[in-house]
Amino acid sequence: MGTVNGVVSFWHAQLGPPVKRARLATSTSVDVCIVGAGLTGLWTAYYLKRASPSLSIAVVEREFAGFGASGRNGGWLSAAVAGSLDRYAQRRGVEAARHLQRTMIDAVDEVIRVAHVEGIDADIVKGGVLRVARSSPQLHRLRDSVAAAERWGDPHATLSGEASRARVNVEGAVGASFSVNGARLHPAKLVRGLADVVAASGVVIYESTPVVEIRAHEATTPFGEVRAQFVVRATEGFSAALPGLHRLWLPMNSSMIVTAPLADAVWDEIGWREGETLGDSAHTFMYAQRTADNRIAIGGRGVPYRYGSRTDRRGETAPVTIRELQQVVADFFPALRDVDIEHAWSGVLGVPRDWCASVVFDRATGLAAAGGYVGHGVTATNLAGRTLRDLILGRVSELTQLAWVNWRSRKWEPEPLRWLGVRSLYLAYRAADRSEASGRSDTSRIARVADIISGQ
Repeated sequence: MGTVNGVVSFWHAQLGPPVKRARLATSTSVDVCIVGAGLTGLWTAYYLKRASPSLSIAVVEREFAGFGASGRNGGWLSAAVAGSLDRYAQRRGVEAARHLQRTMIDAVDEVIRVAHVEGIDADIVKGGVLRVARSSPQLHRLRDSVAAAERWGDPHATLSGEASRARVNVEGAVGASFSVNGARLHPAKLVRGLADVVAASGVVIYESTPVVEIRAHEATTPFGEVRAQFVVRATEGFSAALPGLHRLWLPMNSSMIVTAPLADAVWDEIGWREGETLGDSAHTFMYAQRTADNRIAIGGRGVPYRYGSRTDRRGETAPVTIRELQQVVADFFPALRDVDIEHAWSGVLGVPRDWCASVVFDRATGLAAAGGYVGHGVTATNLAGRTLRDLILGRVSELTQLAWVNWRSRKWEPEPLRWLGVRSLYLAYRAADRSEASGRSDTSRIARVADIISGQ
């Protein structure tokens, strides 16, 4: 059996093609226009409508709800902050950074709560986050990250290699960290279910309706304008295609593969019984989950960036990336060296120049936006949606005081510097991983320099 490549994602393919909602037919006016029917846009609509049922809200989507990263990601509902807590603390204060971390922890449970209340069956299992180290340098970095997490109020346990392998039997694991603040889920089930709930509440979702420009109180499409008191941009990695935003966020590509369902005997050897999400401490890191139907879905960066901030829409993955991810599966779980890979796909996420996510709002122009989640959007989108609700409704709350509110990042460099820089950085990280795998005891100097240049 061959590997299906692209067609948006395995998650969507598992559910079958979505029944598309109608496109915008003519110009219209609403109280709130939300551009993008991913999790940011849908959570914002969800919380606004429940807080103020009389609001008229339209969500305008180029393809269909969940077409972007919201329906392609690794299914990690984690408390990892979408940005650098050190950087937030430098500008907004240490307590503000800690508060942001606490609200991210709370957001994990909030997503689970809403899914339960609204009857969204997204295969959610709160099994925590296990991050393994497979070399001495990785173990040092992992222990540093645990200490940092403790400082910001996100406690992690440190596990020995034996304890780590008792949870998930990763070949060569010499240690791990574990946090209870995480869950695995099925991304397409979550985003499609949320879209249905939002639509049932009276929010109009226009699909197959590309927005070509956003201005004060207006979003322009080929079929007419949507005029609104407030216009929310929730376009994440696709933001670079909008006028004036080409250098705002780098559209970073991430790729995934999923295995065929594995036999019970294989799971007896691997373990992975508690639904943990699984990551590692390499510079070119991986992320994975055991799916509800007993597959392994695993991802990594692959080809991280396309020249000129181009974005692939169908999710096709380079064959070399598929082979690399298959090799990660074999390295971690030697018994799966010949396992069938049923599907491969890619998605795009938004990366600000300083790697800090933001929620921005300007009451004078009515313009708002959220994003730049650097791969941590499944939880962050929920917090962003609640924050945008309070900003739009004029509430003063603990959410409107969060460190990421009205955070400004400098723009990315123009081409070809942007492409050359990103390509060079990922070549450096790959070289650093090879160097560390050869037996060195500390983090490669190549990676240290790359971290400084990248702004991480």
